[in-house]
Amino acid sequence: MKLSITVGAIAVATASAFSTAFMPSGLRGNSALQMALAPGQTPIVIGLAADSGCGKSTFMRRVTSTFGGDVCGPLGGGFANGGWETNTLVSDIATVICLDDYHLNDRNGRKVSGLTALNTAEQKFDLMYEHVKALKEGKTVMKPIYNHVNGTLDAPEEIEPTPVIIIEGLHPFHDERVRDLIDFSLYLDISPDVKLNWKIQRDMEERGHSLESIMASIEARKPDFDAFIEPQKKYADYVIEVLPTDLDKEDKKTLKVRAIQKKGVPDFSPAYLFDEGSEIEWTPSADKLSSPPPGIKLAYRQEKYFGNDVAVLEMDGNFDNIQELVYVESNIGNSNSRFYGEITQAMLSLADSPGSNNGTGLMQTLAAFAIRELYNKKTAAAKLAANKETAVAA
Repeated sequence: MKLSITVGAIAVATASAFSTAFMPSGLRGNSALQMALAPGQTPIVIGLAADSGCGKSTFMRRVTSTFGGDVCGPLGGGFANGGWETNTLVSDIATVICLDDYHLNDRNGRKVSGLTALNTAEQKFDLMYEHVKALKEGKTVMKPIYNHVNGTLDAPEEIEPTPVIIIEGLHPFHDERVRDLIDFSLYLDISPDVKLNWKIQRDMEERGHSLESIMASIEARKPDFDAFIEPQKKYADYVIEVLPTDLDKEDKKTLKVRAIQKKGVPDFSPAYLFDEGSEIEWTPSADKLSSPPPGIKLAYRQEKYFGNDVAVLEMDGNFDNIQELVYVESNIGNSNSRFYGEITQAMLSLADSPGSNNGTGLMQTLAAFAIRELYNKKTAAAKLAANKETAVAA
């Protein structure tokens, strides 16, 4: 009980800070962003690929909050607030760039071309490559803006390099030149059944759309998704796979979530359960991790994925109390947490976000911590190399 109270208290404070952190900077007093790169510092580039409506925004909140520091964004605020529309999130550590900004045509232009935004013919890959390369070299770029409110291509905005550059969207791994600039790549893989259930909940229950129109929308997008989006997951170092539960075949809401972690990636060690390299299925004690029906189960196993050796960490089911997740956390190795209970604290800080009571939030948090650790390792290596050069020059 003492631990639960402590973790909960920390999380409340963290959540309070986080709620103000994502206000535009002008609303948060006079604190200035410290985005300048250290001398000789090379930004690391993280790529995140997923279809629309698959949780990229929630994942980005978990990643940016993990780095801490001063955060503002989105930079615009929308026309209704007297600002401008933007998709870019900026902090003193990370810049998140939405690749929708590299659409070739606006919404009306795609009506003329007859192509969807998923089609690679509708993307400016040359410009995408030039900008990612420039940012990695520490240069400022003028990035276009795709306005999701009215479907227009707006005037470009200036983007300065930060220590971490995250590019997220439909096609971050399609262009080989861009892939070669990425230090760590992730893919959110939502199964068709889960995607349908999510879309029905959002569009039918919340927006009043008919089931027929929802099914038609999914079917219209499917050929381009299969052709242009899904093939990118073979390039990912870390795949979060979201599936229907195996615990009850009639249950349409409970999820099984798998973190498919590629072995042999520089500066990355896959998380494991209990014993690295083993094969484990574990049902946590209900006295320590309470769960509604159909229950909860974790697993860890070794598999092949697109010909690569991977370690798979899996959670099937929901939990009632995020604070109790510290019991699971204590049995996860290579979690990259800085202190006991940090994973649970991070989950509590975003308790109202989708997936915070199941494996979605857990695997996203582990991925965020892995990105932070990769950044720390690459930064330390760069400093060591710089010190050696200074010593040789002296």
